[in-house]
Formats: sequence, structure tokens, C-alpha cells
Amino acid sequence: MIKKVLIANRGEIATRIIRTCKEMGIETVAVYSEADKDAPFVMMADESFLLGGPRVNESYLNVDKLLSIAKESQVDAIHPGYGFLSENGMFAEKCEEESIPFIGPTSQVIKQMGSKIAARKIMDKAGVPVVPGTMEAVPTTEEAIEVANKIGYPVMLKASLGGGGIGMQVVHSDDELQQAFEQNAKRAKTFFGDGSMFVEKKVDNARHIEIQILADHHGNVVHLYERECSIQRRNQKVIEEAPSSFITQRTREAMGEAAVKAAKAVNYTNAGTVEFLVDEEENFYFLEMNTRVQVEHPITEEITGIDIVKQQFLIASGKSLAITQDEININGHAIEARIYAEDPITFFPSPGQISKLSVPEGKNIRHELGVTDNYQVTPFYDPMIAKLIVKGKDREEAIQGMSKALENYLVEGIKTNIPMLQTVINHEQFKAGNTQISFVEEFYLTTVKK
Repeated sequence: MIKKVLIANRGEIATRIIRTCKEMGIETVAVYSEADKDAPFVMMADESFLLGGPRVNESYLNVDKLLSIAKESQVDAIHPGYGFLSENGMFAEKCEEESIPFIGPTSQVIKQMGSKIAARKIMDKAGVPVVPGTMEAVPTTEEAIEVANKIGYPVMLKASLGGGGIGMQVVHSDDELQQAFEQNAKRAKTFFGDGSMFVEKKVDNARHIEIQILADHHGNVVHLYERECSIQRRNQKVIEEAPSSFITQRTREAMGEAAVKAAKAVNYTNAGTVEFLVDEEENFYFLEMNTRVQVEHPITEEITGIDIVKQQFLIASGKSLAITQDEININGHAIEARIYAEDPITFFPSPGQISKLSVPEGKNIRHELGVTDNYQVTPFYDPMIAKLIVKGKDREEAIQGMSKALENYLVEGIKTNIPMLQTVINHEQFKAGNTQISFVEEFYLTTVKK
């Protein structure tokens, strides 16, 4: 059993992991950058160690320093959270070489699923539906244009590695593709060390719906149903809900079965998420597999009653899943709103000092906080500072609860996206369940820029 863990992350996910560790009696070791020395997660941990300077390459991406601290503090495992090194196959491999359990799948699986091209091939072979497109990297603009004309515009140009919307662009013509290809390949090379690009058909009026899975080391795999994550800006999620109000029970079951099939196809272990695009007729297509805990995991916990982080520790300790698929049920509806330190219209980051923070309280309200009063939000990391989760007996009640909670959520001293979240959650189209990926551009931005 894991008795001591190093958390190779920061902010709200670090505090989230520490909370479950305290409940399980697991000692925690925090690592932090100079910019995070006064952060809440540093104070919450049993031990804490300075990694280095404020920039990520000096701190949270410093593999050698992380492993050195892990050995020095004699931890039983490393939990990577999300982002940073969580989907870095090389880091997981180094943990394996040092005999330090990495809380997640094997390095081989991470590498396979980290390449969107490799993942598409594996899923296609396993019989999981994939979006029509290339199964190999497209090396030149000319070849990309040839593929686009075969499958028909609009298409999605995508980087094989990475995430966060980097290296991804919708293109509608040869001219657009000509301009976008080299630019996105260069950006992907800079961020991920690999500029490989591929082309796939853009699914019109699509929704982004993902399935949470858990898989142990004994061949057991279950899914915890779906989360709809279609409210996005810059290809990054902003509001998520579970379950989806769009899909039927038949599609729900089919997607769950496909996600389990996907996990088994790569001998997946630990917590993971299989992401799909779903069209207007409920046809679903494999998008990618996230080999880590997701930002939005709390809404699944709220509707199933299953602590996903706790399951991660139990699986990593070699325990068999204590739950079967038949025992997992959906209870109520949950919505998560990501609180960002950013301008609510331009979406530009808004670093600075939080002069006052006051969050709403209530029976069905949950907070994942990475900040406090007088906290300095720096420009060095992702601008998400907190998550607000509200549960209701049904979607209508969850929306009402979220609307009221956002009204009573106060962050002073910096700009936040709370006004945006309020506009979206109270929008007639959101309430009606018309939550396609295009929602922010089609409904929110057109409203606020009138």
C-alpha cells in the first residue's frame, strides 16, 4: 500500500490530491517553484521542497530534480495530476527505471496514446469509430491539401502530440490550409518537440463527450459514464456537465462499451478518459485518450459517488477494483465551472494580486481552490485558479444552483471569467441543452460584442 506520495503538480489539483491522501492516511510531499512558495498546496502538504525558478522548465518540468526529491524523501509513488508531466512517457519511463511507482498507466501506453496518430490507428484496429482522416503524419502542405480535397472541407488540422488546442485549427479552403499548416507545425514543434501534423474531417455541430474509465492490474475495466465538455474557448473546456443532456441511454451504453474496448486494446491501467466527438445523429467518433486524471473529474465523482483519486491510489497499490459495472449508477446532475484569471471577453490572462476572495457555501456546492486572499496570480502558469462544482437532482436544479453560486462568487483585484460563466449558464440555448462546441463563438461572443 502507498504510504507516502510526491505530488508532481501545483494549484488546485495538488490540493485536491492532498485532501484524498489525508482521508487515506497517505503522507504527502509537495514540490513548488519560487513563484508558488506561498501557495495553499505547499502549506497543506506534510513536506515540501523547492524545485527551482518560476518558469516551468526550471521547476515543474525538471525531471531530474523531481526524481531526486522523490528519492530523498523516500516516497512510495509519484502522482502527476494533470498537465505538466502527467502525459510525458519519458517521465513515466524514468520513474519505472528508478522503481518509483507512477500513478497512471505504463510509459508505453502513455507514449502510444500521446501520439494522436498512433492512437487513431490502434482504435481503428480495435473497432472503435474514428473521425475520417489520415492514419499517418502528413509531411507537406501539398499532401495536406490533397487529403483535404479528398475528404472535403472543412477539416481539422491537428498536431499529433500535445493538447490544450495547440497546433489545432479548423480550415475551410486550400488557401487557409496553405497558411495554417506550417504555422501550426512550427508551434507544435516548439511546444511538444514534434511538428507532425494530420488532417481529419470536421464534424459539424459536434459535441465533445468523454467517458471516464477505471482499469486495474487484473484485467478489470469499468466506465463511470460520460461528461459533456462542449463549452470551450480556444479549444479549451470552460464548463462541463455530467451526464450529457443530449445522448440517449442507448448511445450512453454504446459509448461506455467503446471506451472500455479502447482501454482493453492498449492494456490500460489506472484512471483515464476516452474522448469522443458526437454529431447531431449521435454518431460518435474517437478523438483521443487522456492518460491521467481530468480537470473535470469532480462532476463524475458527484453523480457516481466514486472518489476517482482514491481509486487511482488503490489501483496503483495493486488492488482489484471493488466495484463492478452493474453497481455504478448515475445519481443527479453536476456542473463544473472553471474559474480563470482572464478577461471574460478577450480571454487574455489577467495576472495580479487577489485582494479579496469569497466563495459561496451550500449543501450541493463543492470547491477546488488553488488560491486564497492576497494570493499573487503569476503569468507563469495556466490561468485557472479554481473550480466551482454544483450538483442538483436534475439538470434544471444544477443550472439554478450554479447560477446562484456564481452570483455569490467574489474575486477582487484581478479580472476573472465569472461574468462569462454567468452569461453562458443563464443563456436560453444552454438551458435548452444546445451545447455544441461552437457555443462560445455562436452564442456567447455574439451576445457580449453587440
